[in-house]
Amino acid sequence: MKKALVILLSILVLFMGCSKLSKSENKIVVGATPVPHAEILNFIKPKLEEKGIKLEIKEFTDYITPNIALNDKQLDANFFQHVPYLETFNKEKGMNLIAIAKVHVEPMGAYSIKYKNKDEIPNGAIIAIPNDATNEGRALLLLEKQGFIKLKDSTNLTSTPKDIIENPKNLIFKELEAAQLPRVLKDVDIAIINTNYALEANLNPVKDSLFIEDKESPYSNILAVRPEDKDNPLIQELIKALQSEDVKKFIEEKYNGAVIPAF
Repeated sequence: MKKALVILLSILVLFMGCSKLSKSENKIVVGATPVPHAEILNFIKPKLEEKGIKLEIKEFTDYITPNIALNDKQLDANFFQHVPYLETFNKEKGMNLIAIAKVHVEPMGAYSIKYKNKDEIPNGAIIAIPNDATNEGRALLLLEKQGFIKLKDSTNLTSTPKDIIENPKNLIFKELEAAQLPRVLKDVDIAIINTNYALEANLNPVKDSLFIEDKESPYSNILAVRPEDKDNPLIQELIKALQSEDVKKFIEEKYNGAVIPAF
């Protein structure tokens, strides 16, 4: 009787430890920011349904909660970030989330409602940049490439304004949460904005930006999962759908260069 009880408890522990993906319902819960990530996921949703896979999309408007939710097993995967951000987040939060598929690049751009080109930017201009480690460094690298500043180390992806060694125009930097940047355009001279937030604010990165990252930007947006789920068949089907020719065509036609396929 005692032996049977031990076996029963072991079975219960095993089932309690199983992730959502091991259940027979063939359901994947993916966290994403609205544009373009959730839009791309909604595009592939019918394709997955044809294969008997239900895709549930949970939208987030920040860059922190989706990783916490994935780590806490409230999600099976997330789709909103690039590898440098994920690596920094893992290090800071003691997590071990992994990137398993590149999907697209969203070139970061500089926007202004006061100026039409970068040559008009005056001395002492206020520049709003993202305050998270990797996107802040990314914004500063973009400004350096345009000749506005010089950084102590141009290979450091997590540079901050403290790492600026030359600032001939005496630019003033305002560090804000990435999602807030489109809303402060009227209060600053320039804002360096991630494309997903630019698109949500009806800004066209190709037409409206003063300058933008090259299309060869290394900051590909990726699908992230917990390590134990990287080989799961449902996740592999999700990757196939995200990296399909249909998705490539959808991205190219819908975003007109503001979002670029990375596969």
